[in-house]
Amino acid sequence: MTREEVERFAQEAGADVFGVAGIERFEELPPDKHPSAIFPETKSVIVLGRRIPRGTLRGVEEGTNFGNYYGFGNSMLDNHFTSLTTFQVSEFIEDNGWEAIPLPNLPPEVPPMGVRVRPGAPEPNVMLDLDDAAVRAGVGEIGYSGVLLTPRFGPRQRIQAILTDAPLEPTPMLEEEICPREGCQAVCPLNAMGGERIVEICGKKMRVAEIDYAMCGRCKNGATANMQHPAGKPDRIAAVCVRTCVDCLEQGGRVSNTFDKPLRIREAWTVTPDVDLYAR
Repeated sequence: MTREEVERFAQEAGADVFGVAGIERFEELPPDKHPSAIFPETKSVIVLGRRIPRGTLRGVEEGTNFGNYYGFGNSMLDNHFTSLTTFQVSEFIEDNGWEAIPLPNLPPEVPPMGVRVRPGAPEPNVMLDLDDAAVRAGVGEIGYSGVLLTPRFGPRQRIQAILTDAPLEPTPMLEEEICPREGCQAVCPLNAMGGERIVEICGKKMRVAEIDYAMCGRCKNGATANMQHPAGKPDRIAAVCVRTCVDCLEQGGRVSNTFDKPLRIREAWTVTPDVDLYAR
C-alpha cells in the first residue's frame, strides 16, 4: 500500500485535503502531544479534510443567516461528512493489513481526563494539535491570524487525522507562503490581535499574531464557542477577521479555489461588543 493509493481512495471518499507525515517529524514534541503516546507503533500520520463551502459564509458576511455556517461549515461538516471520510479511509488502510486510528479534531487545550496507566506515561486523554500535524504533513501553514491555511482553500477546511503503522512516504513540507502576514489587526473590531510571535514547526518558521482568545469569545461577528470543549479556542472561520482572510487570499491569487465574484461584494456586516443582537 502506497501513499498514492491511500490518497486516491481518500479523494474518492470525499477528501479535498490530504497529506502524510512520518513519525520522525514529531520527534521534538512532548509525550502528552505526541502521536506515539496514543499508538506506540505509529509510523505515519495522515491528515485529511473536507472543504468548507464558501457559500456557508455568505449569510454571516451579510448578517442575515448564521445557522447555515454552523451546520454545513462547522458541526455537520466536522462530525458527519469529514468523519465519514476519515472512517472510510481507515477501513481502506485496515483492509490492506495495517492498523488505522481515526482521530477527530479535538482542541489540544483540553486538560487531562484520567490517571497515568504506567510510570512515565502521559495522563489521558492525549490530544494532538491537528493544525500542527497538518503543517508537518505538508498540508499547509499557520497564517498570521493563527488559523491553518492551505494552498487550495486558505482557511476553508475541516481536518481530521489517522495514525497508522503503515510506513507511507511523507508528503513534502509546504515551501510556498500563502499568507501575506499583514492587515489582520486592522479588521478586528475588538482589537484582539496585538504583538507577534514566531511559530516554528519542523524548521518552517511562520510569523503569527498574538491573539486574545478571551476577547474573541465576546465577538458577535461570526465567531462561536468551540463546539468540542469550553477550553478550546473559539471557532473563527466565519468571524470577520477570517472572512477578510478568505477574501484577501482569493483576491491576491494566493489560493487556487476561486470564484467568479469575490466574497466581499459590499462592506462587511459587523457589530461592536456592546450591541445586544437579541434586544427587542
